[in-house]
Amino acid sequence: MRIDRAHEISETWIQERFVRASGPGGQNVNRVATAVQLKFNLRDCPDLSDTVKQRLRLIAGTRINRDGWLMIDARRFRTQEANRRDARSRLRDLIRESLIPPKHRIGTRPSRSAVQRRLDNKRFRKEIKRRRSKTFDRSEY
Repeated sequence: MRIDRAHEISETWIQERFVRASGPGGQNVNRVATAVQLKFNLRDCPDLSDTVKQRLRLIAGTRINRDGWLMIDARRFRTQEANRRDARSRLRDLIRESLIPPKHRIGTRPSRSAVQRRLDNKRFRKEIKRRRSKTFDRSEY
């Protein structure tokens, strides 16, 4: 399965199982197995580097089980072939997303004038709220 121009995954690491789907399907819903459960063996696949596998684990989250299998359940469409294409497309998108290395964050500090503006605004808001409260002059009682 081709991911992009530079990356390809062998079909041996992908397993598909067809099951009955709930939802739309008319009379076929109880007879035809249209939903697809796609399993991708992430742990043993040599086609992806370790860093890509690690990012894919973070992106996929709970879709990866303890044995290192990435599970995708596709039951959006009424036909088996459309659900199969959908599952493979979702796998391809996950892998493409994991191929992009995260951008290195550069720490910044607010400018002195920005800090001053923020403090001035806080003082202004404090004054407004202070003026709203009722103050009692105890000498009148």
